[in-house]
Formats: sequence, structure tokens, C-alpha cells
Amino acid sequence: MKDYKRTLVTAALPYANGPVHIGHLAGVYVPADIYVRYLRLRGRDVLFVCGSDEHGVPITIKARQQGCTPQDIVDRYHNIIDGSFKALGINFDIYGRTSSKVHEQNASEFFKKLYDSGKFITKESEQYYDPEAKTFLADRYIVGTCPKCGSEGAYGDQCEKCGCTLSPEELINPKSKLSGAEPIKKKTTHWYLPLQDYEQWLREWILEGHKEWRPNVYGQVKSWLDGGLQPRAVTRDLDWGVPVPVEGAEGKVLYVWFDAPIGYISNTIELLPDSWEQWWKSEDTKLVHFIGKDNIVFHCIVFPAMLKAYGDGYILPENVPSNEFLNLEGDKISTSRNWAVWAHEYVQDFPGEEDALRYVLTANAPETKDNDFSWKDFQTRNNSELVAIFGNFVNRAFVLTHKYFGGQVPACGELLDADREALAEIPALRASLEKNIEGYHFREALKDAMSIARVGNKYISDAEPWKVAKTDMGRTATILNVCLQICADLAIAFEPFTPFACGRLKDMLGLDLKWEDLGREDIVPVGHQLGEAKLLFAKIEDEAIQKQLDRLEAIRAEREAAAKAEAAKQVTPQKEEVTFDDFQKMDIRTATVLAAERVPKTDKLLKLSIDTGIDKRTIVSGIAEYYSPEEMVGKQICILANLAPRVIRGIESKGMILMARQNDGKMRFITPQETLTNGAEIG
Repeated sequence: MKDYKRTLVTAALPYANGPVHIGHLAGVYVPADIYVRYLRLRGRDVLFVCGSDEHGVPITIKARQQGCTPQDIVDRYHNIIDGSFKALGINFDIYGRTSSKVHEQNASEFFKKLYDSGKFITKESEQYYDPEAKTFLADRYIVGTCPKCGSEGAYGDQCEKCGCTLSPEELINPKSKLSGAEPIKKKTTHWYLPLQDYEQWLREWILEGHKEWRPNVYGQVKSWLDGGLQPRAVTRDLDWGVPVPVEGAEGKVLYVWFDAPIGYISNTIELLPDSWEQWWKSEDTKLVHFIGKDNIVFHCIVFPAMLKAYGDGYILPENVPSNEFLNLEGDKISTSRNWAVWAHEYVQDFPGEEDALRYVLTANAPETKDNDFSWKDFQTRNNSELVAIFGNFVNRAFVLTHKYFGGQVPACGELLDADREALAEIPALRASLEKNIEGYHFREALKDAMSIARVGNKYISDAEPWKVAKTDMGRTATILNVCLQICADLAIAFEPFTPFACGRLKDMLGLDLKWEDLGREDIVPVGHQLGEAKLLFAKIEDEAIQKQLDRLEAIRAEREAAAKAEAAKQVTPQKEEVTFDDFQKMDIRTATVLAAERVPKTDKLLKLSIDTGIDKRTIVSGIAEYYSPEEMVGKQICILANLAPRVIRGIESKGMILMARQNDGKMRFITPQETLTNGAEIG
């Protein structure tokens, strides 16, 4: 493997139309930060670049809905996102934004060079247009009835109820999500990057040259290449974004997926205007993109093709680690349904517990398949692993050292087999930890770090220095010396994963630790004065977890109620045609309920005695789950009087009550608007 002089790490630009949630953190930002922290600990030259993606249709939609400008939207969420990252210890060298002047100038120049060198093709096509909002519509902003399952609210690219892929042409009664107007087709011309021209090069570069990439990344890229690449639009009709810098392109901007990845370069230029090229155009730089599952195609096919077309020595990614999706309590995280744990809310609800979230998201990282976050698991991992193993070991080692030796590191005497065995495990775990982080297996790397804590916790429990101190202070000194060396190992090994706790631990140790110290048996010198013992982690109580579960349950209940209300609006299709003569055969009349009682051993049936004006008769009806017997007495109803009698549970039922059923399943009576004579005919 090539020995690079420097490493450029980019993290996918979060879209600035909402906050970031735990799915974003687990998929991209926590693993990227772990990797960067590790490189810095090892003294590597590394640059960590990210920023807000601030253009595109969803932002204009939200601005229109909230009666403000797109700039207002991106300013608000840029600050929220940036604050969330800082609160969770995700330390970018620059967190820029694509609405900056530097980016507009850089993205415009990038497009102009490709345009001038004939790298684009133009295509005229008909696209859906909202005549009221006066804007072209992306497929996602056209809604209608799904032709497959009949569900309302299906999008122009997918029905979320049945999961089928759609096109706007397939939707029944399509409407614009912006104005509700029926969209029309309108001709427009756009520039396209002919990806098919780069297909063979991409095959050689990725399929032959990067078989070590994660299977999910390699497999998705291979699938796209095997399916044949098509030209991809790089412009679109919109009034928010980087204007297309050529004549005849009024009202057009750079497509967000062309514009956004250039943002990595723009942010680097903004940070290092005089030396940015060594990070983007030097073969001594290793480029690594951390992205989510839904960004694989853009970072592995589209952006590399853009750089290849541009030329001028731009480097390509050496690796593109991408995770799968993280679910929440067994359900897909959804911003539109508010089914998420938002980063900025987490740091408010759990102040001082930033490491706990980083730890659990890494332990449950969806590296090879979709995974699930649950609040109970979060609590268990924090309390039984961070608190009970890592934190407990460190606390005991420090407290006992202060108790028996005044906080000064005691001398290490003759080592016994148990001491040697514990210390010997650390170098092997360090080697595995390094291999896993450098191979982008962060979940396994975290297990290695926790294994060091388990070694220490088991060692101090087995050695029992609090008992040994009663008879042998020399042996006690050796035990605690070994424990303190392992504490220093933990401060180094866990720093990429739990930086806040490790910062506190380093302060307690009073040492400037480097990665090369990990596994040494004399990291903490004899006689060194330790700081005061402090708890590294706090137990998370049931009340805090229940509060989060109650919030999610309220969201779920609200969602289900809304779904039922929406379902109630749906109308079942009309039945097959009948003739007037068929209708004339039905004798529909008014009647009054004289008495009512439940049919024994049933949940749904009521036995009703009614006055039809013709006679007094009995009808058995399945309405007990909607109406009590007491509610029925005295109620005037409509019945089908000439329905053939039927025996139900041993009771002869003569006729049928007319009721209306909505799609929410609830039954309601059809009653006259005013009281009529019993037996009045309806028709």
C-alpha cells in the first residue's frame, strides 16, 4: 500500500433544510471523526473538510411554506447543524457552506471549463411544470394516487406505502406538491454530463483497482456500471443555487448534485487559499470520502467523472467508506414523520453525555447492513459498559492510589504471571485496533478498545488490592502501578471514540500521551502526582429513557391518528351498475328501536326490537363495538325491510339496518334529518 504524506478526509455535506439526526451521525460523521482523530493521534498530516449543502428544490419548498427566503432557511439550519457537530466533538478543520461567494465562484469556474472544452451535451426534454407556482417540478414534488396499491399521496418517484418505484406519468390524478395545481408538460433545455463516456475508465479504476472497497459500495457501483451509464443533468430550472454561467441560461442553476461535491474543494480553498492544491492535486495526498448509503453513486461515479473531465491533476478517492441505514426503535428514520433522534435535542436532553451517544452509535454502526437504535440498548450499553467496565476500573485505580499512596504513582515491584498476562494483552489489542481503524472497521475497533478496559477491570477485580493492602503494601503498589499503566492505555485507545471522557482522564493522569505510548509498561512514571479522581461517565436513569420513549410514542400515536383520518377520507370504488328495477325491489323504511340487548357470548352483536310501522320485529346487528344497548333505545333508524329473514345465533333476524362505513372502519347510522312516522318509505 502506498505511503502517503497527507490524508484529506471529507464528510458528506449535510443538507441544510433540517437538523442532523442519529442516522446521519452513525452513517457518516462519527466514523469520519474517529478516523481523523486516530490519524492525528498518530501524528499524520490530515485535513478534515465538510460544510452545509444549501441549494436545491427542498430548500425553496420549505422557504415557500414558511414565508421566508431560502437564505433564511439555510442560515438557520447551517447554524443548528454546525452547533450539533461541535457539541458532539466532531471537529472539522472547516465547516463551510455552498452559499458562500467562494463556492459560487469556484463552482461557476468548474462548470465553465467543462462547458468551454465541450464536455457537456445539451438535451431538450418535456418536464412537469407547475403553472401556478411557475416552476419546474422534480419527481418528488408531484403527488397523486399510486397505480399499484391505490394509496393517496404517492410521490412521482415512489409510493412509500407499497414501496414500488414510479414515474410521474404513472400517477393517477397527479398534483403539484407546491400549489395543488395539475402539472403540465413544458419543454426545457439542459446541459448533461455524458457519463457513458467514462464508463470504461470507471470500470478499470473501481472494479479492477479497488476491490478492497466495502462490499455495499463496490456492489452498488458495479450494478450501476453493469446497467449502463446514461447522461446526467448538471443544470436545472430554479431560482435558488449557483447560476449557470453561460449565455442563454437565464433562470437555470447548477444541479445540486453537480454543485455540492465541488463544495469540498471550495471549502478547502476558503481555508487554505494558498496551499489548497497540495490537498487536491498531489499524488502524495490520500483522499477518503465518508458518505451515507444514498450518496454512493454520486461520490463513486458522478464526482469522479466530473474530476476526470476537468483534468488538471485532481486526485480521486482512495476509499469511500459508506454505511447502511440506521433505524430507530425498529422503524425507518424519517425526517418528514419526525421519527428521529435529533442531534441538537440530544445534547440538550443529555448534557455531558456526548460520549455515550458516540459510543453506542459506533457499537451499533450499520457498517454491513441496516441496524437499529433503541433507547433501552443505549441505556444498557452506557450503564453496563462505559460506566460499569471502563469508568469503574479507572475510578477504582485512582481512588485506591490516592487512598494508599497519596495520589503518587507507586513503584512497580516484581511482576507475577497475572501482571505479565494482563500487560501482554495490550500490544496485541493495539495492533488489532490499528488494523481495524485503518481498514474502516470502526465497530470492531471499538471492541478492541473496550477489550483493554475489560482486561483492566478483570485484573483489578482478581488482584483485589484493597485486600492485599492489609498485609502487603509492596504488592499493592505493583498492582496499582499496572492498573495506572492500563488507565493510560485507555486514555489513548478510547480518544477517537469518547474524546470528552478521555480528555478528563488525561487531565487526571496529568500526562501528554501519544499513540506510540499505547502498550508501553511505563507510560505513567513512578512518583508522578495524579490529579483528583473523577467519574468519567454517569449512569443514565430510567426516567430519562422513559421521557424519550414517551416522546416517540406520542409521535407514533399522532402519526397513526393522522393515517386513520386520511384513510377515513378515502372512498371505496363504486360497485357494479344496477338497474332502476333492481333498486325498486328494495323496501327501505324508517323504524324506531324499542329495546336492545347484547347477544350472549358475542362481542359484536346486538338484538334490537324495532317498530317498523308495519309490524314489530327483531333484527340482529353487528354494531355492539360502536353502540351500547342504552344508546340504541329510542333511536330512529333506516332499515331494509324486505331482506329475507336469517337466523343468527339462534335468533331470527328480519331485515338489515342501513349504516355508513368509512375507511377508518367505524360504522355510523343513516338516520332521517327529522323524526318521521315509522314505516315511511325511502326512495
